[in-house]
Amino acid sequence: MTIVDNRQFCYSIFMIAIIKRSFDVQAADVLRQQILSAAIPAGSRLTEVRLAGELGLSRATVRTALHQLVNEGLVVQVPYTGWEVATLTAHDAWELFTLRSSLEALAAGLAAQRAGTLDLDALDRAFEDLQTVCRRRNRAAIADADFALHEAIVKLAGHGRLRAQYRIVEQQIRMCIASSNALIGGGQSIIDEHRPMVEAIRAGDAESAARFARDHNAEASDLLVTHLKRLEEQTAD
Repeated sequence: MTIVDNRQFCYSIFMIAIIKRSFDVQAADVLRQQILSAAIPAGSRLTEVRLAGELGLSRATVRTALHQLVNEGLVVQVPYTGWEVATLTAHDAWELFTLRSSLEALAAGLAAQRAGTLDLDALDRAFEDLQTVCRRRNRAAIADADFALHEAIVKLAGHGRLRAQYRIVEQQIRMCIASSNALIGGGQSIIDEHRPMVEAIRAGDAESAARFARDHNAEASDLLVTHLKRLEEQTAD
């Protein structure tokens, strides 16, 4: 093989690797969105053969995507059985909301401290997007915009390690947001819950911003944990 042929060979292998990784990522994206939107309900069994057929991908590619979703906490690998969409228990929700509360309160306080030196356009856009989709009453879009607002605040905190920790549980946080928002009366309630926190950040009031973030999480946690406990009690009966 000549030098030119060798370069072409290496380039071809490189491109195949990129395409394969792209398929893995795309498959994970599709499955993640279906799980978060409840199109694939919690507890559903996932089979590599069926998913490979539906997505037009190899089983190996689907398997890699499922492993990614396991790392994100959205899918569980059951020994000798296969894969299942993770079921959110009352204890799971409590753990996630208490952790989320700590991370987001810290982020909101730090963002408020830095407000005087920051471009807050990203915060404003995220809140405007949330208001827009809430008025349209698109439940999946509301969950996405809700998470996007909190993610924007985490980024504004300017704390790399905080952002890294948030990223670890972000998909599980999205699952909690979608589940708790489904129990709230309407879009205006969701807007009203977020407005004080956004205004406190813009005003540079770190103490209030952190408190509003904690209060917001506490209210959502109480709502979802109570609902899940009730369902668990009904199932036990």
